[in-house]
Amino acid sequence: MVNYLIVLFAITLMYFSSAERLIIYIRLIGIQGLLLCGIAIFELKEINSANLLFIASETLIFKTILIPYLLFRIVNHSGVSKVSRQAMPGFYLLILSIFALLISVILANSLVNPYINTIYMAIALFTLFTGMLLIVTHKLIISHLIGFLVIENSVFMFSLAVGNKMPMLINIGILLDIFVGVLILGFFGLRLKPHINELTTLKD
Repeated sequence: MVNYLIVLFAITLMYFSSAERLIIYIRLIGIQGLLLCGIAIFELKEINSANLLFIASETLIFKTILIPYLLFRIVNHSGVSKVSRQAMPGFYLLILSIFALLISVILANSLVNPYINTIYMAIALFTLFTGMLLIVTHKLIISHLIGFLVIENSVFMFSLAVGNKMPMLINIGILLDIFVGVLILGFFGLRLKPHINELTTLKD
């Protein structure tokens, strides 16, 4: 079951390259949070119940519900609904995403370690590269925010790569994830308010 969830997570990363509406980006972020919750429940069976409950609650409440809700509010207040025309065309982004996936697999296989899950490492690297692509190839600050949140998901995947062997590390990763996520949302939310009219002029 967990393998299907990982494949679905990788598909959401690929879908970022072809999506043209910010609402789809936000839904993908929510879907990723739900998938991460399922992956954590199925994968982290060896850790104690309290830690597992904490991890599942964080992914379900914070990543699946709270963050998408706040993003919806930011998009509604800014009036921006589509990705800027200046963003790289979806076809080229798709090519870059495929290339990033190949690089991630190669790097993960070159870092083979008995304490690290190679599949999670590959997906974590792919998630990191996808977030960086969203930031580098898009012009709207909202797209940059979503890119940073995708990178936050990569931190979660990195912690899952060693979760069963080092449960304390995944707890630290979750706490860092929450802290940075709130910080990013707060910072970008405040930055967006004075520039709502400027962002509105970028709509398609």
